[in-house]
Amino acid sequence: MKLSKMHIKTLREVPNEAEIPSHILLLRTGMIRKLVSGVYGFMPLGWRSVRKIEEIVRREMDATGAQEIHMSAVQPAELWQESGRWYAYGPELWRLKDRNGRDFCLGPTHEEIFTDIIRNDVSSYRQLPMNLYQIQTKYRDEARPRFGLMRSREFIMKDAYSFDKDFEGLDESYRMMYEAYDRIFKRCGLDCRPVEADTGAIGGSNSHEFTAISEVGESEIAYCEHCSMAATTERAECVDAAPQPEVEQLPVEKVHTPGTKTIEEVAGYLNLDKSRTIKALLFVTYDEEGKENGYVAAFIRGDRELNMIKLINALGIPEHAIEFADEEKMGAATGCVGGFTGPCGLHDCTIAVDSELVGLKNLCAGANETDHHLVNVNYGRDYKGDIVTDLKVLQEGDPCPVCGAPVKHARGIEVGQVFKLGTKYSESMGAYYLDENQQKKSIVMGCYGIGVTRTLAAVVEQHHDENGIIWPMSVAPYHVIVTLVKPDDEVQAEVAENIYQQLLKAGVEVLLDDRKERPGVKFKDADLLGIPVRITVGKLAGEGKVEYKLRRDADKEEITIEEAIAKAIEIVNREK
Repeated sequence: MKLSKMHIKTLREVPNEAEIPSHILLLRTGMIRKLVSGVYGFMPLGWRSVRKIEEIVRREMDATGAQEIHMSAVQPAELWQESGRWYAYGPELWRLKDRNGRDFCLGPTHEEIFTDIIRNDVSSYRQLPMNLYQIQTKYRDEARPRFGLMRSREFIMKDAYSFDKDFEGLDESYRMMYEAYDRIFKRCGLDCRPVEADTGAIGGSNSHEFTAISEVGESEIAYCEHCSMAATTERAECVDAAPQPEVEQLPVEKVHTPGTKTIEEVAGYLNLDKSRTIKALLFVTYDEEGKENGYVAAFIRGDRELNMIKLINALGIPEHAIEFADEEKMGAATGCVGGFTGPCGLHDCTIAVDSELVGLKNLCAGANETDHHLVNVNYGRDYKGDIVTDLKVLQEGDPCPVCGAPVKHARGIEVGQVFKLGTKYSESMGAYYLDENQQKKSIVMGCYGIGVTRTLAAVVEQHHDENGIIWPMSVAPYHVIVTLVKPDDEVQAEVAENIYQQLLKAGVEVLLDDRKERPGVKFKDADLLGIPVRITVGKLAGEGKVEYKLRRDADKEEITIEEAIAKAIEIVNREK
């Protein structure tokens, strides 16, 4: 393709809305175009890279025996109501009505649709296992879309669904998809770490998130360098502090602690370590109609952080059905006092207690009275929990739950996730098969998603420098760019055209920058666009030489035209 004929517009200035490298560079290269907040279109170069990622995904999925189909993004509410997710998915579900008042949604995912297909088409164990997938546009009504393609309201996703006779079959399907994902992300040039993850609104028992390591990622992962433990901090289990059975329980005392509303303040006032205090967090929950459904008081050790996902899972509610409570309103109903709340004497609320507190002795907690705390508070004697479970965040330096070594934290971009759904959807939606004995059994399911457009952004995050993108060959919009320094110079133009044609004949995807622009503009655009190989045709063309440079390297060399063509073909065939 000749740049003089291509629809392309690069920007020299950083767009005001863009904060992270991928968003900045995809806008500056003109590869994406914003329509409204969280909604982007793809221009020629960007769309070529999207299609290459799709093709990598498609080839690896097909190699596992999965079959590609394509379903509508418009889904009837009845199927979501059958599965129980019409309410559970929350406000991110993009709901709409047709002219007759019938409810629909724009699909953020397709578990219900694929389950409906299988329950209508599969009746015998002989038809299983099966894996169906699609690559399709999805919609989520994000409250705060940001970071360009990272968190957008419209995006392209590959979603696959496996259907097996039993859980042993699911294990095998899950293994195949896990390994396929590993190959896909490696082929895309991503440094990815698979980690255990929460199942969220998708549901099921087990899940792994494929996280592209990046400082701008929204996923925080905890990992251990001494064993194989790796999980999102939402999912990571924590090791409780050792119980203190030998410690005598002292009598509870109420002490005056004026103005000490925070853990830091009360610990300092009483000269206590924060680990000897109990932190309270107060919440209100809502029912399916959005009405208040009750209060929750969660208690953890004072130096810990509450893990909201663990609390939500313990309560068995969706994420959107809980928020911090109005302390005065909750106080009137339960007896809590903002800044001085403790677990002793609360009423008419669900008390959730972190499991670590059960074994610790003689802690300090709020007295549910302004300017007062209780010391020597002990679980069992002084208070009990309606829910007792791990509610804390695994923090950097905490002991690994597997081997005990200090864990480390990293940030990353979630580019894919695999789930063991089990019978969550088949039972709620009636997807059964008859086994060898003609007994009705629930189909066992898995689901597997890859964010195609998010993968594009993740590649840019991991492959760029101060001058622009550095595309891996496999997903680059073009493999080679031939930069013609002086289009009006007949010798240079002839050499550039010759290189261009020979590369095309060799199957190389090549751009010819034949625009009547200053050389500096062309070189800046070549770096910005990030095409892997650049061949510059300039003043040495008459001597049969050109400049050859890889975008990822600082060095460049002057070699013969024939050598440049041969080297370009060789590296493209090796890396694409």
